[in-house]
Amino acid sequence: MEKQFTTLQELLQYSVKEFSSKDSLAFVGEKPFTYKQLGEKVSEFSQILHQNSIKKGDKVAILASNSPQWGIAYFAIVSIGAVVVPLMTDFSTHELDNILIHSETKAIFIQERLRLKNIETISKIGIQINIEIGEVISEIKNFDFSSNEHYHVKPSDLAAIIYTSGTTGKSKGVMLSHHNLVSQIKMVATLQPVFSSDVYLSLLPLSHTYECSLGLLTCVMSGCSTYYLDKPPTATVLLPALKVVKPTMMLTVPLIIEKIFKGKIYPELTQNKLFRILYAIPFMRKIMHKKATATLYQTFGGNLRFFGIGGAKLDRTVERFLIEGKVFPYAIGYGLTETAPLIAGVNPTMVHLQSTGPALQGVELKINNPDSKTGEGEIWARGENVMLGYYKEPELTKLVITPDGWFKTGDIGSFDKNNRLYIKSRLKNVIIGSNGENIYPEDIETVINSHRYVNESIVFEKKGRLVALVCFNMEDIETNYIQMKANLSQKVDDFKNNFDEKMESSKIELMNYVNSRVSNASKITYVVAIKSEFEKTPTQKIKRFKYAMK
Repeated sequence: MEKQFTTLQELLQYSVKEFSSKDSLAFVGEKPFTYKQLGEKVSEFSQILHQNSIKKGDKVAILASNSPQWGIAYFAIVSIGAVVVPLMTDFSTHELDNILIHSETKAIFIQERLRLKNIETISKIGIQINIEIGEVISEIKNFDFSSNEHYHVKPSDLAAIIYTSGTTGKSKGVMLSHHNLVSQIKMVATLQPVFSSDVYLSLLPLSHTYECSLGLLTCVMSGCSTYYLDKPPTATVLLPALKVVKPTMMLTVPLIIEKIFKGKIYPELTQNKLFRILYAIPFMRKIMHKKATATLYQTFGGNLRFFGIGGAKLDRTVERFLIEGKVFPYAIGYGLTETAPLIAGVNPTMVHLQSTGPALQGVELKINNPDSKTGEGEIWARGENVMLGYYKEPELTKLVITPDGWFKTGDIGSFDKNNRLYIKSRLKNVIIGSNGENIYPEDIETVINSHRYVNESIVFEKKGRLVALVCFNMEDIETNYIQMKANLSQKVDDFKNNFDEKMESSKIELMNYVNSRVSNASKITYVVAIKSEFEKTPTQKIKRFKYAMK
């Protein structure tokens, strides 16, 4: 039976009543709030806003790391009809100033340590609330809560403005209504049911729609317990947490599982000559993958039934490992902030190599003006989860939403005969070759990133030629070349100091590796090594605009 609520205000009321004594939100290692206590805390936070003249429709920001209080603040804001403006903690001071001004924020829940950021606009906001304890820390005007009528929230009311910090540079305020968000989490629950017995471990920023909708809102709707880390999810923090929490559900981005595979699993599977010979035999490789995924499953606590991966395309080699292992319950999804976010996806029983799966129930997808040969074209989506538009940007909104409600995703994709969606590239990333053919840099980057010395890469066109910017794994290069030169009886110390020789040799090896695996039109002509990791969005996509070749 479908849960009877149409706004986030009603969602919270439903969950508090339905799951009153069950655990809701907590830090790892701490006692969770029950759902009854969650409702009480939300009421406290709401009263702080209400007593200080925050009205329906006013914008209230949250600037804090993940915590139970983050979710409490979120529900407090939307429950009185105000509009939540979640802020990424890694936004620059300049970005934060611009967003707070553009959104006309009137109050802010802020983490004490982030108050040290030099954000001019915060000092001008009359109401600043310490999110850790819900205590107002600036001078405020007293307001009698009891003398005011309760706010009535409608499904069509604006619930959130999400400012994206995407791969193109300019932040846009995505407006999502209560109806958008409630429709989204009901769609998700149809694809992958969540139960009150589930235990969810949160890793991604709650300020991003992916984690907020599919993590926080879906979990609260279903009455499951959710745990947060009080530090960034490095291996030393995450591994002990997994043993304590033993999650049944998690959401992540491809980079996390790719790093585990490339940094630990693959080196172990190919650690010596015999292993490499066996790994090259498909039948043996599958056996090795099955054993490795069983170990990976136990590393993640041994109780997982859903491990969602989204935000970017999963590396083909890593996905083949997960599919052949048959033990690790991964699932793929595709969406955008503008669609709250999911529009296509699978559960662990539906995965298909390199596909994001079919459209969600309640979402229409089509390929606009598909290529007659490949079937590829821009993906358009229509459904109850499509945003209201970009805040204060009516002309920009008209460019991406058609009069009959189709949202232009800006992604190129195609469907197979079973209506499974495959993503090829961002429309703006496509390179037109000398013969007029489409070159998808992401496809070339997948090949580059599969090389043993590469962490990540971007491919650009410059003066008619393809150039690869590459972040090499210098530790692996160092180890390999020291061993090689030692075997040739040369002085290791002398070679260790010859950085240029190592790098040039690595670039040549990489170019030969890539160009032997791609079409003539996709061959790279030059490799540029960068010294540090690329700057990324919250979902770990590279901010390509920062590295555009001039």
